[in-house]
Amino acid sequence: MTYATATATIADLRAKRVSARELLDAHIARNEALRARLNAVVESDIARAFRDADAIDAARARGEVPGALAGVPMTIKDGFDVENMPATSGNPAFADRPKTCRDAELVARARGAGAVIWGKSNVPFMLGDFQSYNAIYGTTNNPYDVTRVPGGSSGGAAAALAAGITPLEIGSDIGGSLRHPANFCGVCSLKPTWGILPMRGHVPPPPGVESGGVDLGVGGPMARNVADLKLLWNVLRKTQPPARRAAKGARIALFDEQSGWPLAKAVKARVEAAAKACADAGMEVERARLPLDMNAMLVTYHDLLTPIIAAGFPEKLLAQWSQMRDADSEAVRTGRDASGQARYRLRATAGAKEIAAAQAARAAQKDRMEIFFADCDAILMPITPVPAFPHDHSDPINARMLAMDGAHIPYMSALDWIALATSLHLPALAIQAGQTEDGLPVGVQLVGPEGGEDRLFDLAAAAEEVLGGFAPPPL
Repeated sequence: MTYATATATIADLRAKRVSARELLDAHIARNEALRARLNAVVESDIARAFRDADAIDAARARGEVPGALAGVPMTIKDGFDVENMPATSGNPAFADRPKTCRDAELVARARGAGAVIWGKSNVPFMLGDFQSYNAIYGTTNNPYDVTRVPGGSSGGAAAALAAGITPLEIGSDIGGSLRHPANFCGVCSLKPTWGILPMRGHVPPPPGVESGGVDLGVGGPMARNVADLKLLWNVLRKTQPPARRAAKGARIALFDEQSGWPLAKAVKARVEAAAKACADAGMEVERARLPLDMNAMLVTYHDLLTPIIAAGFPEKLLAQWSQMRDADSEAVRTGRDASGQARYRLRATAGAKEIAAAQAARAAQKDRMEIFFADCDAILMPITPVPAFPHDHSDPINARMLAMDGAHIPYMSALDWIALATSLHLPALAIQAGQTEDGLPVGVQLVGPEGGEDRLFDLAAAAEEVLGGFAPPPL
């Protein structure tokens, strides 16, 4: 029951083959059975969920037609406020927030469609890591290998999906936080075009603080397959889904080679498998160079992250994440960054002049990509340079390294492949592309033009049908 698709579950609910209360009980029991091994769901409001489930069952018994998600149990990433479960974002300073918060807007939309929200999923401190651990709730493990990370910052969400604890989730993304966990846990996610979905009730910024004009972070749906992902996406954006269009003839640019950007052989093999799947589905796939200086794009992205980091993180973490890097930026732009480390150093502060320059650079980059997408439906790209890696809580974060093909690469190289979509406000849909020889999932992302989510769903569904989709972990 807990591994049924959301689409099939809704059909069963409407046919009264299962009740909302039975589904809720099953998912709570699944979490209890796996809590010690995974620690994916870290807070709950079971009493409220029971009342909501019973109300939905009663409404159906009266012949009423409830919302699109009526009776589907859900957990929510602990970066979003939920009534009686305020977001802590893994920050002890927020652990004692009053329970009187209202639902974040995206949570309200899911609840308004009848979702039965019962728990919160784990995250890293202030959503600022590629793994999910914090001083309040501890460490979340990957369902495919509990010695490894589930990704971050929507790591608890992805682990819960992969483990059959929830069929749907809502995550957020500013540094790959929807895509890395989907990649590591073999599930799907959508990082939408910036600005399409409202972010009221998301932390960071700190509770009660408006975004202040930050234009990188987005919220988005997570699920185990593309059809369920689209179901939740249409609830969140409050629209009727368009009819699926054929993928045959779609033009796909394969981008998996970039000087200075590491990529493990096992990951590259799965990206190529995804490219073949797209071709087998009738798409026209060609390896392409993008019309940007990609390392300069990374510098722009990091500069745009500056006000977000400065607003959301305490001084200690700022010191770890940042080094003033004017010289480093120049080294990247001129190709003199021999070590590859410079591009991963973020500013602790930046003045209006630096931010304005980054915004101008981004505007030019967006213009070039708009021209590129006139002849291309989507870009097929890796997500993370390596599969799920072993837990590493060492400080400082910039000193961490990732093992890759017998060598080591900078930890922050995980920002490379996700930066394009985030910095340039492009939608990116992550799907499962198979597993390594060790049984670790590997995902890919399809990146499209601004507002191009509907076409990405067409292409992702076609590729998923060839690739085989979600494969449950051996729990």
